Amino acid sequence: MSDEEKWEWQSVGGAYNQVRLTSWQHFTDFVHSVMLDYDTYIWRGQRCDDWVLESTIDRLISDSSNPITKEFSFRSNHLEQFKFAVRGRRGANPPEIKDENEWWALGQHHGLSTPLLDWTTSPFVAAYFAFIKQDKNQTSHRAIYALHKPSVEIKSREIQAAKEEANRKEKEAIRKGEKSGGFLTEAFLDYPVRPDVEFIRPLSDENHRLVNQGGLFTRAPDGKPLDDWVGETFTGASDNILIKILIPDSDREECLKILNRMNINHLTLFPDLYGASKFCNLFGEIKNY
Repeated sequence: MSDEEKWEWQSVGGAYNQVRLTSWQHFTDFVHSVMLDYDTYIWRGQRCDDWVLESTIDRLISDSSNPITKEFSFRSNHLEQFKFAVRGRRGANPPEIKDENEWWALGQHHGLSTPLLDWTTSPFVAAYFAFIKQDKNQTSHRAIYALHKPSVEIKSREIQAAKEEANRKEKEAIRKGEKSGGFLTEAFLDYPVRPDVEFIRPLSDENHRLVNQGGLFTRAPDGKPLDDWVGETFTGASDNILIKILIPDSDREECLKILNRMNINHLTLFPDLYGASKFCNLFGEIKNY
């Protein structure tokens, strides 16, 4: 069977492209023949193909009817509340956490709504997370995303440098009296410019799952789904910066059985009692699991 019969490429826009596989069986072929020599992609699985790459805190803010979530300070207040809430609950002599993204990563691990998205270095671990759960509004296809990490890092640094230079010029203009600006304006211009998209690999030992899953996180601009950011930022580019791979939902049981034979399951990805329980449940759900 030719590659054209196994999958179909479709342009979503610019450097964002989509691949529709005719069967789960062709996913391995696609990884081996198209992606094998590119070890700089990271992967993410989502069980519905119409979901955007949106963080849980952005989804919370957009879906909530609570006016508090719409306030500008909600994100920072949310994190501060979490820091106070976990006091005395991190075990004896927990390591000190100073970095904001490390705090967000800890919260992500324990169910906090955060600006982070989970990714993995393994396409097959991503496939597992795409297929393991059922959604009440399940779409006809599952989605696995591949993101070219170096390209995003380079572009983010370019954008960050441009913003820092613009702030420097504006501060200089204020200093020379060429432009008016008060204390708040200058304080804002002095505030560190965060990269548009950050890649986060927590150093804390409190998340054993992350190690087993080959995991890392991305943090995109507040309120901006990562796929929208790629589509807008790489306009006109021809490279595959973001690839969305669609696999039929009807292949779920076959996919999970094959991944289990590859030792990719809840037992290995979640090295705790939760993982052991979920692993055993699948024997009752899937024949010959």
